[in-house]
Amino acid sequence: MHDMRPAGIGLRLYLVVMTVLRPLVPMLLRKRLKRGKEHPKRWREKLGLTDRVRPKGRLVWLHAVGLGEVMALRGVIAQLSKRDPSLSFLVTSSTKQSALVFEDNLPDKTIHQFLPIDVPAYVNRFLMHWSPNLLIWSEQDLWPAMGFYADEQSVPQVLINARMNDAAFSERRLVKNIYRDIYRRFQFISAQDDRTRDNICALGRVDDVRVDGSIKPLPAAFQTDIKNAAALRSSIGSRMVWLVCPSHPADEQVAFAAHRDILETDPTAILVIIPRNVDRGAAIAHAAQSWQFSVNRRGLGQGIDTSTQVFVADTYGEAGFWYKTAKCALIGGGFDAIEGHNPWEAVHLNCPAFHGPNFANFERDYHILDQTGGTIMVRDKDELVGAITAIDVIKMRRAQGQAVDLLMPSLNKLCSDLIALIE
Repeated sequence: MHDMRPAGIGLRLYLVVMTVLRPLVPMLLRKRLKRGKEHPKRWREKLGLTDRVRPKGRLVWLHAVGLGEVMALRGVIAQLSKRDPSLSFLVTSSTKQSALVFEDNLPDKTIHQFLPIDVPAYVNRFLMHWSPNLLIWSEQDLWPAMGFYADEQSVPQVLINARMNDAAFSERRLVKNIYRDIYRRFQFISAQDDRTRDNICALGRVDDVRVDGSIKPLPAAFQTDIKNAAALRSSIGSRMVWLVCPSHPADEQVAFAAHRDILETDPTAILVIIPRNVDRGAAIAHAAQSWQFSVNRRGLGQGIDTSTQVFVADTYGEAGFWYKTAKCALIGGGFDAIEGHNPWEAVHLNCPAFHGPNFANFERDYHILDQTGGTIMVRDKDELVGAITAIDVIKMRRAQGQAVDLLMPSLNKLCSDLIALIE
């Protein structure tokens, strides 16, 4: 029997405000559509409208906000499907790019939709249509109206892969009452690290907050076939390729300095840059040219020729191809305040990886990977050059597998506990 939990004052006020703002939402979405920020055919999904039919049987709904977070859900889906092949899955996200890339990487029996704007009418329309048997929130993206009405309709909810640093906690503390109201509706909360657990508890959830780590070590199928792949492989031939992904300006400057040294001993080497934001492609190419490199850009339809020293892969959804192609990779975000990015896609594609000294976002992951030798921390361009030239590929791949093995027990238990909520 479902225990009804009435909304507190803060949540009730939020629901009223979102209801009052409802007439403005379609206008806002149309403006974003004109600027290319919404999907031209599917933007009405954000109003809770869809032409997709709910699959028969039990449906597990998983939500994450952006591309990296959504792609990580594939590992959870694979594990849940393995335990119960009868399940179907609904994945929601908010960004246009996450939808475009995820559509090319859909697991079996999985549908993607955009999460509706958190207006009660849209939320209830969505819930009535999809009628999920379990709602899995991932990372940080929680929406109060959806959490409240899903609970009202007796949908079990959990938060997994939760990540909240001190800066994010400070922002949420201003609306602590609303977060406490939503957190108490979850069956349990699974955090990536101790700091996240402590911050969630400080916001008002004081029980059933566990630390299982990131879900990103869970194996998932990756898309490694891309347009013109055969031509790219042919043009690369036997040349050494190394990769920076996903890159930010500070990572790129270290990489350019390292690549200049590498070219002195290997004049045919190629540095591939995959930016976190593909709109930076032109700026990256300009920066590389200022280092006197010969540069081509995939975003302009260019390939790799005999003179290419730096190749900017400013396209979405193609990192898997480059991880499979490269000798090794520098995982970006480690040389400034970004504080690191996910290393697990590289690991699962057997690409030896390095990272910078700032990695607070994935501290637990890198601690285990560094400890086994599955990744190597580099502090500057000299250490990066040394790591690339001295790399033992077979040894690092073996160490990466050991790191995954160390993390799997807690993740296997998490997936078993999720299945138990719908049995």
